[in-house]
Amino acid sequence: MTPYFDWFQKSVVLASVSPRREEILKMILPEFIIHPSDYVEKNHRNADPPTLVVCHAIEKAKSVAPDHPNCWIIGADTVVVKDGIVLGKPADRDDALRMLKFLSGATHSVFTGYCVLNSDNGKYLKGFEKTDVTFREIPNRMAAHYVDHFHPLDKAGSYAIQDFSTVFLEKVDGCFYNVVGFPLAKFYNQVLNDLSNCL
Repeated sequence: MTPYFDWFQKSVVLASVSPRREEILKMILPEFIIHPSDYVEKNHRNADPPTLVVCHAIEKAKSVAPDHPNCWIIGADTVVVKDGIVLGKPADRDDALRMLKFLSGATHSVFTGYCVLNSDNGKYLKGFEKTDVTFREIPNRMAAHYVDHFHPLDKAGSYAIQDFSTVFLEKVDGCFYNVVGFPLAKFYNQVLNDLSNCL
């Protein structure tokens, strides 16, 4: 466990199948259990993004908590939002291309919600982060190349900022790791200060 704050002798479970979240969490926590959630996300077109991602994060954590007594369960969820429209993961290749065209040459926001749930008493802390991302114009051939070679169907907004899609970027305003899928700095500091409230 990390020497910088106390997890109170409880194991930690990441309720996610995302390799990106796993890699980011390992920066502060070398050992934890991975238990993917079977919670099905439902993104509503007019939903308030912070409320939506935090709700999804909590439900993901709750879905695996019964299998892990005396643990901290971490849930997280990320969506991309432009012009009030919430983009989750694309349904197929055509949907992925549609999303990239929609994001091309414009600024969108990435919201990630997270929670840490005490599986023994149901108490949790929660939070979210927002990062604004501006894309250059994406030529159709480049978008098609990306979709066909970089497998974005499991990524909100149909891109992963840490892979080839970085060439789409004009600027990022906010936490880079939030766009990858987990806002580590905000999460770390909230856990450092508030985790004891969930005992």
